[in-house]
Amino acid sequence: MSTDLGVADVLARCGAEGRAALIGYLPVGFPDVEGSIRAMVAMVECGVDIVEVGLPYSDPLMDGPVIQNAVEVALQGGAHVVDGFRATRAVRDAGAPALVMSYWNLILRRGVDRYAAELAAAGGAGLITPDLIPDEADEWIAASEREGLDRVFLVAPSSTPERLSRVTDSCRGFVYAASTMGVTGERTSVGSAARDLVDRTKALTDLPVCVGLGVSNGDQAAELAQYADGVIVGTAFVRTLSGEGELGARLDALRELTTELARGVREGAR
Repeated sequence: MSTDLGVADVLARCGAEGRAALIGYLPVGFPDVEGSIRAMVAMVECGVDIVEVGLPYSDPLMDGPVIQNAVEVALQGGAHVVDGFRATRAVRDAGAPALVMSYWNLILRRGVDRYAAELAAAGGAGLITPDLIPDEADEWIAASEREGLDRVFLVAPSSTPERLSRVTDSCRGFVYAASTMGVTGERTSVGSAARDLVDRTKALTDLPVCVGLGVSNGDQAAELAQYADGVIVGTAFVRTLSGEGELGARLDALRELTTELARGVREGAR
């Protein structure tokens, strides 16, 4: 991994600019592999600072219906773990770090050491593991240390002080704070638990704390950006790419949304 495209460096740069980072998620393979890569690059070109490259999984229990539907399309189209490496390279070449987001079983199937080496070789910044807790992550922690990869674990409003401490001690890059309980999806308002969770987490770590699960427009991004180090957007991007019309028109809509969200994280400057 190139240090000038590291997650920590990008978050530090955004902080120096007095703003939160915009972190965008899309699943590789939706609407097809090439289309997903074009979409990720378009997001970078329009203001996404860090891209989450989602690996499609057959049982995405933590995702809402919009992402589940997109993942099903990707799987039916034959999207594979190796396509995640292609997307990672494309994002890096576009000028942003790429964090792969994957359910842990996919990594186990590939082999933890093998996957870590392949991700590093593809220029990946690291891995977000929503269903892996640090207590069960010894193999991944060792592999990520060896390959110089970031590892991002999740905290939630229900996390105890002990759990928060364990997670923050195990993360590298940033801590992923789930601002609303339950599966992912767009919210009509930003959950009131988000600020409290960020405050509780920041009391335990110097790592950036980035908030996800619910942001769908620039106003919400601006609200979160007042106290979060990064604003994570997934469902809104996927829904936009799921719209009507040719891919080119949907990519244009994706660019418009990205521009709005990028403006939002700047308007919420602290």
